[in-house]
Amino acid sequence: MANFQNIRLEKGMYQVPGGICAALEQADPSENYKGTSLEGLDAFQRQLKRFDIKVMGRNSDPVAKFFSTSDSSVLFPEYISRTVRTGMEEADILGKLIATVTKIDSLDYRALSLLPDDDGKELKTVGEGAQIPSASIALGENLVQLHKRGRILSASYEAIKYQKLDVFTIMLRQIGAHIARSQAKDAIDTLTSIASDVEATSEDSITYADIVKTWNALHPYSMTTLVASITAAEKLLAIPEFMDATAGLNFHATGKLITPLGAELVKSFHAPADKILAFDKSCTLEMVQAGDITTEFDKLIDRQLERAAITVTAGFSPLSPDSCVALNI
Repeated sequence: MANFQNIRLEKGMYQVPGGICAALEQADPSENYKGTSLEGLDAFQRQLKRFDIKVMGRNSDPVAKFFSTSDSSVLFPEYISRTVRTGMEEADILGKLIATVTKIDSLDYRALSLLPDDDGKELKTVGEGAQIPSASIALGENLVQLHKRGRILSASYEAIKYQKLDVFTIMLRQIGAHIARSQAKDAIDTLTSIASDVEATSEDSITYADIVKTWNALHPYSMTTLVASITAAEKLLAIPEFMDATAGLNFHATGKLITPLGAELVKSFHAPADKILAFDKSCTLEMVQAGDITTEFDKLIDRQLERAAITVTAGFSPLSPDSCVALNI
């Protein structure tokens, strides 16, 4: 069994495929700790334990604890990345919008699209000797546009070295939340760009008939998700049919509002004010991510926190463009 206490940590671990976590896991496999007190910790968490670095709680250590030895300082950039990722996950609505996530190792990506004809969608019975309807899977004509989102740490090491890690963790999670919200905007913008229009019956209000009309416009796809701005969500919730007692009980129990037609309502500041987006989450949008969260590990290990960037590069591509419609209100 590899001894996590004796692993030599160095900057080069960040440059191997999969980063420092993959390098640590290869040198110190987690499967070797089954049935021990360290079961449930990954290789990076075992290194935190090795150097007795507590990042959360009342007894958390100061930031300077990471830099007590040259080995432990190598862990600092990964701590930054993990904490930012946690903040992204906590503020994330992308899971309600995307069908899949594709990670790539370059900045160029052409998405696949399924382009069935009308017969291909209906899958009619094919008689003996008759031609089978086709469904073309093709590369997109244009590259997926990737956006780099991130923040730059502007505090010097001297300013934060005595700060408790639990406080610093809160700040980093906020950075992650800001990145997640920006990515959600990119996803909603992509949905808006591909949505076909459905006109509401009234300019002043939304009716239940409008929602049914939108639901019908998506056929043969399912209407799994509605994305609405704050104002549009207020109008939706004022529809009598949306005050169904069973739906209300579900909202009180889970915090998720299910509409009368079964679609989940996602409220976002980034949704267009004059549209309600309706789509089939299972097949509409692909998230393309170039690598993972990137930190300037050389700077961070050398305590040059000021002007050190934390970035994520990602974009969104429609898988089935006709599986999204927009109710104009």
